[in-house]
Amino acid sequence: MAANSSTNIVKLNEVIVAVIPWPEHGHLNQLFHIANFISSHNIPLHFISLTDRNQDLKNRVQNTSKIHFNDLLAPPLTQISEPREDFADEFAFLKFVDKLGEPICKICVEISKKAKKLVVVFDSLMTDVIKGVYAISNVECYSFHAISAFCMYSTFQQVVGEVEDGVARQVFDEMPEVGDCFGPDIFDFVQKERECNLNCGEFVNSCRELEGEYLDLLVNVRKKPLFAFGPFHMLQELPESSGNGDRHECLEFLDEQGFDSVVFVSFGTTTTLSREQVNELALGLERSNHKFIWVIREGDKKMETEKCGGKDWNFELPEGFEERVEGRGMVVRNWVPQLEILGHKSTGGFLSHCGWNSCMESVSMGVPIATWPIQVDQPYNAVFVTNVLKIGIPVRSWARREELVTATTIEKAVRTLMGTPEGEEIRQRAIELSNKIKNSVSHGGLAQKERESFISCITK
Repeated sequence: MAANSSTNIVKLNEVIVAVIPWPEHGHLNQLFHIANFISSHNIPLHFISLTDRNQDLKNRVQNTSKIHFNDLLAPPLTQISEPREDFADEFAFLKFVDKLGEPICKICVEISKKAKKLVVVFDSLMTDVIKGVYAISNVECYSFHAISAFCMYSTFQQVVGEVEDGVARQVFDEMPEVGDCFGPDIFDFVQKERECNLNCGEFVNSCRELEGEYLDLLVNVRKKPLFAFGPFHMLQELPESSGNGDRHECLEFLDEQGFDSVVFVSFGTTTTLSREQVNELALGLERSNHKFIWVIREGDKKMETEKCGGKDWNFELPEGFEERVEGRGMVVRNWVPQLEILGHKSTGGFLSHCGWNSCMESVSMGVPIATWPIQVDQPYNAVFVTNVLKIGIPVRSWARREELVTATTIEKAVRTLMGTPEGEEIRQRAIELSNKIKNSVSHGGLAQKERESFISCITK
């Protein structure tokens, strides 16, 4: 009997980690990098997200065998994937995600029975959704912030008003108002997130070479360990493909161009531009006489279709535009390997909406940025890139966000970034910063030490 009962004893894992992302691609991809990094240390890992998001990750990433995917039923896909023009819509989406709290908690309870300690890593936007998880007796929680430390510090300063401002005042002349960027709900959200004081630590996709000053200020005011071991895309190789295994045509185009001669133009997956603005951008790129790759997202087409009363719009560029720039410019209407494009020797500049993922990828590759912020944290990132790091030039300031950006303005910005001594100085600063970041993530570097500290923290 004694021998028999001993065989019935379940051996518990020391630690199991559950990762809970905010189900929007820019956020989800960052936490998936973290999930892969943690699982590479032979720590059992569960990735809890919407069914279609999990399936998309399985399709895009070649090897996910070490990760257990827990699928969540979701609102209709159209309610999730349609482009959103501002952060107020993000909070409206939160009402749908709120319904996921109960199933997430049930999954975490079941997982917790298999471990001595359950570590839950969650996107800070899910703070209210996962509050039931804190009741699990053997749980430790860590929150992830998908924005820069500079943006966290800036918004915290404006909403809470309890942070030091001596450093920030030096660069805040152009700082946007937090309510204008995130919408009025941001004030309630920050207060809620602040009141949730049960987390063991926080982390951001950044590093000390980039934001050391602001990381220290945040630790002082938030009173939590704050880990910064980014860029996350440099944690380990995560090969992705466009689906057919062939090398993308953008890379073949870049192979034929000169060193630092091409400006990459992309506004992310959720940004939309009006038909009039697209025309101005096309003319500005054409008149600049510089080589370019311009990614036009499907989201732009959907938004313009809505503005045209539901009639399908073929997203027409100015007549004859693509013929006139043939050989010098490339327009792409589908997925592109952005990181590979930014890392190519022929890419010398990035005209960007300044999403934090894009900023981190560009900075890590030593590519300077022409800033064109659209929404949410992007105006803060633009100020950080141009005024603090000094590795970019503004195309449109946030204060003039309601105005059409003319072809003349775009032409001037591209010419400055790609063909002037000022642009070259900016590029050299970007390259220097890139080298520091690469040293940081290598063996013995600060980011590498932060990674070890984080793993030690969740497994001790």
